[in-house]
Formats: sequence, structure tokens, C-alpha cells
Amino acid sequence: MPTTALFLPCAAGVEEFLAAECRRLLGDKPRMETARGGVTVYGDERDAMRLNLGCRLAQRVLWPVAHGPYHDEHELYELARTVCWGDWITARQTLRVDSTAQRSPLRSLNFANLRIKDAVCDDLREATGERPSVDTRWPDLPLALHLTATHATLYVDLSGEALFKRGWREAKGEAPLKETLAAAMLAAAGWQGRAEDGPLFDPCCGAGTIAIEAAQIACGIAPGSQRRFAFEKLLPFRPHLAAWRQMQADAQAAVHAPAVPIFAGDVSFRMTDFATRNAERAGVLHAIDFKTADALQRPAPAERGVLMMNPPYGERIDAKGTGQGGGQAFEGGGSPAEFYAQLATHWKRQFSGWTAWVLSPDMKLPSMMRLKESRRVPMWNGPIECRLFRFDLVAGSARPAPAARAAEEPSD
Repeated sequence: MPTTALFLPCAAGVEEFLAAECRRLLGDKPRMETARGGVTVYGDERDAMRLNLGCRLAQRVLWPVAHGPYHDEHELYELARTVCWGDWITARQTLRVDSTAQRSPLRSLNFANLRIKDAVCDDLREATGERPSVDTRWPDLPLALHLTATHATLYVDLSGEALFKRGWREAKGEAPLKETLAAAMLAAAGWQGRAEDGPLFDPCCGAGTIAIEAAQIACGIAPGSQRRFAFEKLLPFRPHLAAWRQMQADAQAAVHAPAVPIFAGDVSFRMTDFATRNAERAGVLHAIDFKTADALQRPAPAERGVLMMNPPYGERIDAKGTGQGGGQAFEGGGSPAEFYAQLATHWKRQFSGWTAWVLSPDMKLPSMMRLKESRRVPMWNGPIECRLFRFDLVAGSARPAPAARAAEEPSD
């Protein structure tokens, strides 16, 4: 197939980081366009394979097959009939259709999905006398339909499962922090695991996502090296499978020892153990120093470095060993403001010379911590609008609250 406009959706706020990542993976040759919610890369099958293997920030890699205006489901059917589906799968393979919409006039996206499925099946039945079946879990041909108020775009989803599913996490429900968002935090901080980037430390690591993502970056491990992709079963990619196996082999050969240490821990023994097992499955246990410890007490593990955390907002910050996760309230009646004020005081005393990056949906976090941020980067954690705050920690950088200053002043 010729070069096409591959679309890589991503979380809002991550687009420029994703464009830079695509340039690192493909070089400066492919033309790219950045828009809200994703990056378009003009590439071919091998570019698509390389992006699936190496992209940490994209949600999927989508190949467009049809685009046009629509008013109803019948016109969606006709749009899908413009594609020769026998070029993509055989009638003995399976498919699934998912859809997203922005201001679409249609009442039922499920019915829209059904009409797209009918178009694929009718096309193959007329050509071969057989029709493919639907597989909602592991389809050979995953299709993504995107509807605006006036136009429809139909994509082949070359990734299959979302790219944040790296292949190492146990299937225990949705993670509080997706791997793609952890990678975006690291990209915003400019941390690439180089010696000059310094050590990385997550004091509230939870399931270990930030530390594991950082360790894979530091070790040169491709994010897609432990999973399968939908394109591997699609007909246009069969002539390229030998090249795909070579890409995988080259990625494995590129793995190396980390140049900087990575530290992580949690106040909960259970979460630290969970994170340790995740790191082992991800192949980076050797690169992370895990320790169960209270974030308000753990000293700096190095003279300088990068603190990075997604605060638990009431989870896992109670007394050591008692944290259970799952959204429990602050124990002892403590408030988030009290925790963050204590954390800032601890950082001022123990982490002078470090740079801290904290992801939070609370725009007042710097005032709660009584720290002045040097940067705030908009990011979305799923549907939640957040900011990634940067704090440059120096001795005395925390500003005591007025009441605290009054208490410290000597009386006459």
C-alpha cells in the first residue's frame, strides 16, 4: 500500500511530545501534522509497525480507509462499502467495530457500528460466498469509526489493544495511572534515562507504573516488545512480517544496562510488593530499588535527581504498613493540605538540589504545598484535567503558613 495518513491519538496536552517521539522513531523524513488529540504521520506499513513497537505516548496507531460526509446510518454503510475488505482479511477471520463521536446527530452508536459491520460482511460475502464473524475480544480486524457532526472517518486499528497495555501488567482492572500518562510525565520532564538526567525517585509508587516506565526507558526496552498487535494478522502486512521479526530482534538487541538508578517505594507493603512483581514481569526489576517507606520520612536516595509522583489523594499515605489502596479516606482525620504541607517541608529539608514533578487535578496544589512552581504542564488523566507541576527544590523553598510563622516568632 502507498503512504497514508496514519493517525496516532493521544491524551490532550501530549501532542507535541508525541510528535517528537515519532521523529525519534522514524527520523525527520516523514511528514507530520499535530492537532488537538493526536498526531498524523504520513507513512507506510513499516512505519506503522515501527510506531506500534516504539511509541510510549500514543494510544493507538490507526490506518484510515474511508472518509466522507454522512447524515444517517445508511450513508455510513455506503461509506464502508467503498472499501475492498478482501484486501484486509479473509472471510474466515473476525472483526469488531468501535466508535467515538463529537456532536454526532446519530441516536445510537451501537447501530452505527452494526451498519459498518454489515458493510464489511456484505462485501466479503459477495466476493467469496462467506462472511466473517464478530469477535468482541480478540478480532483480527479491529475497526475504529470516528464521527463528527457532519463527517465520518473509518480506520483500521493496527494496534488492537490500546498501546498503554505493554504486556507486563496482571489483568486486575484498570490501573490508576496508565503507562502512556507515566511516559508523558517523563517526556514533559525531559527525563530520558541518560546519565545527565540524574536518578529518578517515585516515593508514592503504587503499582509502580512511573518507575517501571522510567526503567524501561533507561534500559532501552521498546514498550511494545512484550505484546502482540492486530496488524500481525492483517493481509497487507503479511509481506512485511519478516521485516517485523527483524525489528523485534533489533529492539531486543538494543536493550542495555541503565545509566542512572531508579528508586521507588510506597508506605504500603502490599503496594510495594505489587510494584515489585510488576517490575519483574516488565524485565526491569534489576533497574529499580524498591523500599517500603513513608514518603514523609524517606531521605533522599542520592545527592540530586528527579522526584516524580502521582499523589494518591487519600490513598496509601496513612501509617506505614496499613495502607490498603482503593480510595480509603485519610486516617486520623488528616487533610490533603496537611499531607502536602508536610511533604513540602520534608522535601525542603531532605531533597535540596532535586527537581520535583507532581501530577494533580488540584490547581491549588502549589499553595497547599507552600511552594512556587516553576512550570505547570496541562495533562489529562483519562477524563480528569490535571496539571504536572514542577518545583525546583532548594533549602528554604517552602513558605511557612502565616500561623506557623507567627508561632515561630519569639515573644517579648
